Amino acid sequence: MAQILVAEDEAALRGHILRALAADGHDAVAVNDGGEALEALLGEKGRFDLLLADIKMPVMDGIALALAAAREDPALAILLMTGFADQRERASGLDALIQGLLTKPFSVADLHREIAAAMATKGRGRLNRPTEIP
Repeated sequence: MAQILVAEDEAALRGHILRALAADGHDAVAVNDGGEALEALLGEKGRFDLLLADIKMPVMDGIALALAAAREDPALAILLMTGFADQRERASGLDALIQGLLTKPFSVADLHREIAAAMATKGRGRLNRPTEIP
């Protein structure tokens, strides 16, 4: 399964996402903001298959993080999430860099489906297959 880095500043949602990813067999690491996420990506370059990041976060927002992450690791799949309409519009210009955009609130099934689609679109070898959703 995939190695996923989750960047989400809301603790409750971060925990919910981690539980859902673990239930699906993924190995996930969570950080509180975009700055911590970039540090993790740079410090463990090549470890992560997918970055799941909120757009609106302190320190570094998800769009700046996506741009930096894509520059540092072009093989990294990137999936953004937001609950704000204006942020969805900002992300629409990133079509060449990101594999999808999750709109909050989302269900566990939505999360599984988007992760599988992102990995199928830009997976790394062994991960280039959709995850089955129970």
